[in-house]
Amino acid sequence: MQIQLIDQTFSHAILAAGGINAPHIPNMGSLSNSIVMAIIVTVVILLFTRMATRKMALVPDGKQNFVEFVIEFLYGQVEGIVGEKVAPRVFPLLATLFVFILSANWSGLIPGVGTIGFAEGVKNLSIDPHDHSFVPLFRPATADFNMTFALAAVFMMLWVGITIKELGVIGFFKHVFAPKGGLSGGLWWALLPIFMFVGVIEIISIMFRPVTLSFRLVGNVYAGETLLHSMSGIGEVMGLEGIWAFVSSVVVPLPFYFMEILVGLIQAIVFTLLCAVYVQLSTEHDEEGHEEGGH
Repeated sequence: MQIQLIDQTFSHAILAAGGINAPHIPNMGSLSNSIVMAIIVTVVILLFTRMATRKMALVPDGKQNFVEFVIEFLYGQVEGIVGEKVAPRVFPLLATLFVFILSANWSGLIPGVGTIGFAEGVKNLSIDPHDHSFVPLFRPATADFNMTFALAAVFMMLWVGITIKELGVIGFFKHVFAPKGGLSGGLWWALLPIFMFVGVIEIISIMFRPVTLSFRLVGNVYAGETLLHSMSGIGEVMGLEGIWAFVSSVVVPLPFYFMEILVGLIQAIVFTLLCAVYVQLSTEHDEEGHEEGGH
């Protein structure tokens, strides 16, 4: 069975094919189309930042000025959430997540991403040929649940390290299970069972954070794929043919392209903001402790 490389139409900028688990590219082992796009996005980001910062100047040019603006803006936002003490430690992680997720979300709007792929011989791919007849060569990395879950899982592992670094192991367990609000004496012991029960619930909530973070992101990006794909084919559904079907496939999705630009930005902000809030919630007790010690 021969695999043929095809390009459907310009308007099909992204195509919801393969579900939230991206299929593997034929003859490329375990390499999936979302990983290919993730590699491309990462290389582009690194090359651009390298070009912008290779020759730093007191009076920055356009690229350097843009990079400095992004870094300063993001750092100000992170510092406003997690505080001056923790911000230097978590900023590289949170800024990297934001820039990568935003770039990955917007990469799905590039013509050719989701339109150039493999047809015929789909049964040779790691998908069900009865459900899908087309497999994109490129696909947004954040439309793949494996990628979004990996991002969330890596953050949570680093979150544990950052929290323990700030509070210590004993301080971490006190933060989760011990009574809050400066209680002491008999009242502290009386409320301890309640706070321990709440702490167990908190641990369960922490374990589910990677799932909620990843599902929220992949769900919105995948929904955008499906929406644009449906709008680009609405002319054929309405019975249009020839040039009119092509025109409808270009014109109808345009408003939704602008909406997906906004959705891609919002989802990158939400993912990063939640990560910053998780850090702030797990480290604020340490700062309170220092304040109490100072008094």
